[in-house]
Amino acid sequence: MAAEADQNATPEFVEAPLKYLVDAKSVPVYIPSVGGGDTSVQEGNYLWQPMAIRNGRAQAEDFSLDREGFILTAHPSAVGDFYDNGEIAAVYEAELKALVGNATGAAQVEIFDHTQRAASLDVQKARLIREPSFLVHNDYTVRSGPKRLRDHFSDTPEKAEALLSRRFAIVNVWRSIRGTVRTSPLALCDASSVAPEDLVSVKRPSKDRIGEIQQVAYNPAHRWYYFPDMEMNEAVLIKTYDSATDGRARFTIHTAFDDPAAPADAPLRESIESRCFAFF
Repeated sequence: MAAEADQNATPEFVEAPLKYLVDAKSVPVYIPSVGGGDTSVQEGNYLWQPMAIRNGRAQAEDFSLDREGFILTAHPSAVGDFYDNGEIAAVYEAELKALVGNATGAAQVEIFDHTQRAASLDVQKARLIREPSFLVHNDYTVRSGPKRLRDHFSDTPEKAEALLSRRFAIVNVWRSIRGTVRTSPLALCDASSVAPEDLVSVKRPSKDRIGEIQQVAYNPAHRWYYFPDMEMNEAVLIKTYDSATDGRARFTIHTAFDDPAAPADAPLRESIESRCFAFF
């Protein structure tokens, strides 16, 4: 169960602009930032569309990875420094395997990526990390989910093919790594409100691979949620890919946004997102 929040302290919803594709007709260019103060390159036909973003805490227990595509959960961690990659490997990854395994029922969980982000340019430069992503997107597509698995097991291709013969999912785990999140929180869209034609596959080149993400054409039917004032002992799980095609959520679009309810002097968000394979 997620930690309780004072429902009177936060509004039922906020309205904020989210960065969408105008339509799905043109394929944009997307080059992610490397980190350390640069920014991603986003060339395309975009619009900032005002959207209502509901406070999801009141119904947090009702959300499902297989229906909405995301959940909020209590998750205290023994990690003392989320910028210490050694401590993340030694402590956090075991915590993540237990968390994702319990949440999904997966028989096996494999961690394959951690990305720290900060809204402060000074922190980005000092830590050589990336900025929050203010773009409505999902991390994987029908093609890039299996490709990411093959890339991860490139030294043992026979293992990759065996794992691909079973259902698998990719689950992101997102959390604050410095205090309460009051700026640049994460907005999550109910996967059941997203039509397949809203999703546009876009190449995502990086220094070691060519991936593919989904960007999103504006649709007024999208239902957005956020969890205000997330604490360090909470985590959001986001299903960004599922190989199953039986009607359950396969992709979950999300984005950072500027919360108009945030205090002017609120500390800038610092977070980590970890990507996990869940094998069934």
